[in-house]
Amino acid sequence: MKNLSAVVRGVALSTITAAGLGFAVSSHALSPFQATYQFSYNNKNMGDATRQLSRNGNVWTYQFNAKIPLIGNASEVSKFSIGNGRIQSISYNRQTKILVHSDTVSLNFKPQQKQIVTSRKGQQRVLTWKPGVLDDLNAELQVREDLQNGGIKSSYPIASYKAVENRQFVRLGAEKVKAADGKTYDTVKIRLKHSSDKRNTYFWIAPSLDYLPVKVTHQDEKTSYSLLLKTHG
Repeated sequence: MKNLSAVVRGVALSTITAAGLGFAVSSHALSPFQATYQFSYNNKNMGDATRQLSRNGNVWTYQFNAKIPLIGNASEVSKFSIGNGRIQSISYNRQTKILVHSDTVSLNFKPQQKQIVTSRKGQQRVLTWKPGVLDDLNAELQVREDLQNGGIKSSYPIASYKAVENRQFVRLGAEKVKAADGKTYDTVKIRLKHSSDKRNTYFWIAPSLDYLPVKVTHQDEKTSYSLLLKTHG
């Protein structure tokens, strides 16, 4: 199995609009929520993954957790604030463990210094901060905000531990999808464009669930990962 960190990045970025299950009449559409997904690797069910959004004042915390029994686990935590429908990143942390191998990545956003300080395996980098820069996890929520307020932007700046890159999301059309809870949902299919043609990410989001993802697939050469919605609330 490839490094579980790659699973996290592929699934996290592709589960684009996992956010609250209620339209709030406010300057933003986010609401606290929790969702559980069936996690599969190469078409084999490997366990569950959870995503949870919580709020303390104007500081939001978005968490992703996945566990593959006897093999490994992964977690991501993004902290951010939001104003006028725009997310302002505060920090991001990712921890993965597969068998005896561990990996930790951290990003700290410093807009006043116009810096993003990143760290991985003891190596620190300083990237250039710019307005609207997102992380692998909260990018999902920004796209959801934009979907609820008119449509997806042409590209989004997303920071990793080594660079800030613009990513594109393409709306493909409508499809019906049967989730792990047995229900069939009307969804919108969206593609996340990668720099390599060997990588493909698609997700199916349900307008009836305020654009919560019902299904996600990520193909990286001969390896595939998927999420299928089990519970939400």
